[in-house]
Amino acid sequence: MVGKFWAKLLGSVLLILPLAGWAAAPKALVLGDSLSAGYGLPASQAWPALWQLALQQSGSPWQVINASVSGETTAGGVTRFPALLKQHAPALVIIELGANDGLRGLPVRDMRMNLTRLVQQARAAGARVHLVGMRIPPNYGPEYTSEFEQAFVGLAREQKLSFTPFLLAPLGDDRRLFQADQLHPTAAGQARIADQMGRELRPVLAGFRP
Repeated sequence: MVGKFWAKLLGSVLLILPLAGWAAAPKALVLGDSLSAGYGLPASQAWPALWQLALQQSGSPWQVINASVSGETTAGGVTRFPALLKQHAPALVIIELGANDGLRGLPVRDMRMNLTRLVQQARAAGARVHLVGMRIPPNYGPEYTSEFEQAFVGLAREQKLSFTPFLLAPLGDDRRLFQADQLHPTAAGQARIADQMGRELRPVLAGFRP
């Protein structure tokens, strides 16, 4: 009788353990600008929402929080970030900021300092960071354009971050994937970004253990 009791108890524990691996769904927080907010589109068509749907369909427990705001700069992100960390307690933070700094010609040094602060704040809160890079038109000359792009590359290397060099790379030169302003992706463009980001983030998520 005792042997049967412990056998049943052990069987129950083994059934429960896989379900209780994560005490709560781990969260991935996307801190971005209009490119991740889905400017001009329903929120459900922005790439973070599409990524969340793909995760759900694959049975992943991850919850995606899209905290992106159109027009956001890195300085604005630094201001908002502490409250977001406190509210959501993410395990992973995806930083997609800097495009508006570049389009406004703001100092690259300041942008990189702000991005560094965001990385430090995330890590201090116990979160890992995935950095997303950006490229801009050469409106401010080749030197500024190159310095801007290399700021992301250098920061990812310096801080040893997983890194997506260019969010809009999946769109290529196909202007049909951009809205009339030729800056923001269409729904089809967002879907391509979601596919690419999903592939790049798969090994990042796999690095977490309950």
